[in-house]
Amino acid sequence: MLDQDRAGDVFNRIRKSSTADEVEVLVYGGRSALTRFANNTIHQNVAEENAVVSVRSVFGGRTARATTNKLDEESLKRVVRASESLAKVQHPDADLLLMPDAGEAARARSSAPRRHFDQTAAITPERRADAVKRIVGVAEKHKLTTAGIFSTAEAVEAIFNSRGLSAWHTHTSSEISITMLAADSSGWQKANSPNVDNLDAAGLAEIAAGKAVKSAAPREIPAGKHTVILEPAAVLDMAGFMFWDFGGLALLDQRSFLMNRVGTKLFGDNINIWDDVAHPLQSGSPFDGEGMPRHRLQLVENGVIQRLVYARATAAKMQRSELKDKVGPVEPTGHGFPLPNEMGEAPMNLVFGPSGDPKTVEQMIASTERGVLVTRLWYIREVDPYEKILTGMTRDGTFYVEDGKVRYGVRNFRFNESLIKMLSNVEEMGAPVRASGEESFDMVVPAMKVREFNFTEVTKF
Repeated sequence: MLDQDRAGDVFNRIRKSSTADEVEVLVYGGRSALTRFANNTIHQNVAEENAVVSVRSVFGGRTARATTNKLDEESLKRVVRASESLAKVQHPDADLLLMPDAGEAARARSSAPRRHFDQTAAITPERRADAVKRIVGVAEKHKLTTAGIFSTAEAVEAIFNSRGLSAWHTHTSSEISITMLAADSSGWQKANSPNVDNLDAAGLAEIAAGKAVKSAAPREIPAGKHTVILEPAAVLDMAGFMFWDFGGLALLDQRSFLMNRVGTKLFGDNINIWDDVAHPLQSGSPFDGEGMPRHRLQLVENGVIQRLVYARATAAKMQRSELKDKVGPVEPTGHGFPLPNEMGEAPMNLVFGPSGDPKTVEQMIASTERGVLVTRLWYIREVDPYEKILTGMTRDGTFYVEDGKVRYGVRNFRFNESLIKMLSNVEEMGAPVRASGEESFDMVVPAMKVREFNFTEVTKF
């Protein structure tokens, strides 16, 4: 795997070959492996190692990027020529800034949290297989069939440019996803962490199995507006649909639901949201696609939209716009994607703040006269982008709650619900945890008890 010295050498060789006004090099790659199982047996074990070099060239406001995973001298010269040829035929971009220099990037640089764990990098196929064996053991104990994955990775990210900027980050990741299947029910659990020792395969399997067993022979209850208890994965997959709208470019392009809403109260008093790459439960690089450090920002305070996030060029463009005095602080925040791109920026390290006295899911159930407990959601699609109305279905463990107890499994629902309304109707919340879903990126979110969640129809399973 590439180390920092070799990545720096790659940049030096590219810089010598470049004839551009400015040149930027992204280096990323690493090792990854995955063990996949189904029908209570491992059926796939794969591993990959790769290193990718992406070169961006600039000529007088024109820029383009070319990419290769070959690091020999001729291949590096070829990718430089490709990047330069593409850049020269682009239309000039009036918003393109000079690349940041080392001083600009360092002014707000903070120490990177530890994201690399030797035990994750060193994990073997045998250890993953042993974890799967424990998962299968749980399935067989409960007379269930299980399927899922156990994946691990070690990766590097680096950026260098001809103005002296350089940044380096290395991290590990691990993930277990488990589905337990019965004749007419299912259960699911998933967890992700940079430190593989944080993953409890048997514990996750027991939770998934318990959901499959307890939701067997599901009954049908009417659709309508119900009090729901959303476990963290369900909260994450709903909430993830709004954070692309927190980028400054999304507002300038008038594709954000925050148009005319920054500074207004949009959610309930108990909703506080930060973007915080240094949070101990978060993951990812401490710098963005241009090498700028990611700032810790409070995006929502007591339900009020406080601000947006910005790449360098978007901040400069917003400062020239008629919106500059209506959107809160405007400054580069280290949330940009590699240039060129059409998206601009987005917060990717979301952390929901605790509110009042956190409740466990069990306490939320105990305080519920009638409601529905939801394990997770899937097949979510956006219906109305401005009101953030989403549609999707429950899955893998949906239960009826009555008089403070889980009574039985129910057939799944389709929902049509406004995310704005949902976050205005939160009655209780749990302690925020690192959560993984299937429809969005990992976040630190709580379980939520929400009133009047709109289920529109009952499914056949």
